[in-house]
Order: sequence, then C-alpha cells, then structure tokens
Amino acid sequence: MMTTQEQVIAIIAEQAMLDTSDVQLHHTLADLGIDSLGLVESIFAIEEQLDITVPFNANDPSAGDFDISSVATIVAAVEQILAAQGK
Repeated sequence: MMTTQEQVIAIIAEQAMLDTSDVQLHHTLADLGIDSLGLVESIFAIEEQLDITVPFNANDPSAGDFDISSVATIVAAVEQILAAQGK
C-alpha cells in the first residue's frame, strides 16, 4: 500500500503531467507548473482518493489552515487531516 506521501506526490505529479520522481518535497506547485486550476483539481483528487475533506477555499487559497506552500506542507496537512479523521 502506498504511503500518504506517495499518494499525494502521485496526485500532484499527475496534475503537473510529470513523473513522480520529478516531484520533490521542496517543490512549490509553481515550480511544477501547477496553476490555480491545477491546484483545485489536485485538492479534489486528494479528497476523492483519500476520502477526506480538505479545508480549502478555492476562491482564497491563502486563507485557512491548509498550507499549500510546498509539496511537503501539502503532505503534512493531508496527514494531519487523516489523523484527525481517524484514518
């Protein structure tokens, strides 16, 4: 079974049309060529694949507690949501 980190990286890589090996934890979404629409699609894919609800406002991505500043912070935020939801 894939780890949460591997799942999130796979989703982000798919959105960026990159190989998972090209997505590193220190990358920002901008580094990977993911725009605001790609970000929203990534969030939806994360929610769907991991069966969670991400506290993310597509109209104001910087608002809220979901840190999208890098791949690592997205992974950490998803892991926190999974833990909070007992998954």
